[in-house]
Amino acid sequence: MTGFDLDAQVREAEHDRWLSSRFVSDPSLRADLVTLYALEAELLAIPTRVTQPMLAEMRYTWWSEQLDGVFSNNPRIGHPVLERLTAVVARHDLPRGPFEALIDAHVDRVNGHPHDLAALFVAPMQLAARILAGEGHDDAVAGAGQVYGLMQTGQEAEAKAAKAQANRDLARLPATAFPAVAHAALSRQAPEPFKRLQIFWATVRGRI
Repeated sequence: MTGFDLDAQVREAEHDRWLSSRFVSDPSLRADLVTLYALEAELLAIPTRVTQPMLAEMRYTWWSEQLDGVFSNNPRIGHPVLERLTAVVARHDLPRGPFEALIDAHVDRVNGHPHDLAALFVAPMQLAARILAGEGHDDAVAGAGQVYGLMQTGQEAEAKAAKAQANRDLARLPATAFPAVAHAALSRQAPEPFKRLQIFWATVRGRI
């Protein structure tokens, strides 16, 4: 499977985030971001491919075990997501904790537990921002991730209440990192874009 195939996979499964990735001008960084999104697409798809929570949990356990190879630079050969994720982790010095928490949150989700917004929505945005702009932007991104998670899980009143602070936090985010959060504005469930994202979107709209 080629890099183009991963791009096509994300375009099909995570179209809003794929669109956001188009605004990354550096091809290498764009490919790294798409790799992160491809992993998330794989994890999200598991419950649609099996009929029982136990079977889904077994698949998530497999992904959890594969992190050993990813973080020791010894990925499963022939698996495009794992091979590319290994390179991305090494290139950007990404921590293992958010990946483990993400998988655990998906296990909880298929077993009927409440969504872990920090693991499912906030941390992936923070990882994406780190890929695009380096360390130091977790706090600026956290509010946007929280609002996005609240909207995705139908908690619109809570999202509305949190949005003003998220806008203020986004003011500290460098422009190079905005594609990491732009899908919050693109989401079909978002009633309106964040103010900072509106400015960003107006600036880069002509690139697609």
